[in-house]
Amino acid sequence: MTLHPSVAAVRLPVRAALSGLSAGDVVAVACSGGADSLALASAAVFEGHKRDLRVVGVTVDHGLQPGSAAQADRVVAQLAALGVDETLTARVTVDAVSGLGPEAAAREARYAVLEEVASHLGARTVLLGHTLDDQAETVLLGLARGSGGRSLQGMRPGFGVFARPLLGVRRTDTLTACLVEGIEPWDDPHNHDPGYTRVRVRDRVLPVLEAELGPRITEALARTADQLREDTALLDLLAVEVLAEVSRDGGLDVATLGARPPALRHRVVHRAALDAGAPASELTRDHVLEVDKLLVGWRGQKWIDLPGHLRAVRRDGLLVVEAR
Repeated sequence: MTLHPSVAAVRLPVRAALSGLSAGDVVAVACSGGADSLALASAAVFEGHKRDLRVVGVTVDHGLQPGSAAQADRVVAQLAALGVDETLTARVTVDAVSGLGPEAAAREARYAVLEEVASHLGARTVLLGHTLDDQAETVLLGLARGSGGRSLQGMRPGFGVFARPLLGVRRTDTLTACLVEGIEPWDDPHNHDPGYTRVRVRDRVLPVLEAELGPRITEALARTADQLREDTALLDLLAVEVLAEVSRDGGLDVATLGARPPALRHRVVHRAALDAGAPASELTRDHVLEVDKLLVGWRGQKWIDLPGHLRAVRRDGLLVVEAR
């Protein structure tokens, strides 16, 4: 029997993601019960068992909705029916975090507990079910924030123990794959709540862009993210080299750093502030540009205040980031 194209579209990148693992290795699949993660779990079982991998299905209960525990139990039952070797439920408490909204705070809590689960299981990788559509939404959100190339590069295909094999797969394929395989996905009410910016991008903004600019806009946004990720990786590497070159006596050499192109200068300043303890969520481009004026637009400014009770000051030919 010919494999349905949507099932193949999900299985092929999962096969590639598992290709470097050896028999007996553990693979964890994060599953919310939605179509994306259930299609991912099904593909991981199919492809993983062909390689004699141990596949563990993990669901995280954030406790943010009534009945969340019952939904977690339903996901566990679905994962068991798909043939995973083990199921695991992790319950987390989502606390308000400075500078983070509820969605971001839940994400932080989820990744933290998934890292703990991976360590506990000895998992070689944790598979996440983000799709091409999620990537396009992330790029648009980054564009709206005006936070530069780092935000526009979207989600990384992999980082640490995590992998996102479905970043090139459309959401329509994960939905169809579930339908073909007889899997009933959960439709999270939060995915239709216009109070969330991402929902408005998904339900309102992207359809307008597709209608006005063409149906391939989602792929174009994801392709842009891929290109920017390559460029950003190179600039970050160069910035690390410049940072090492200009560092001396507890500061950064003003003359040497000031002669560098803005793209590198700004990255070095940003990195120096983070290394000194500035919170990443509070350190903005405006902060970086003000500090940059100490390098290339100095008119005797005393210092620039930075988040984290820090300040940047020009002293004896050095740019120093220090406690206030």
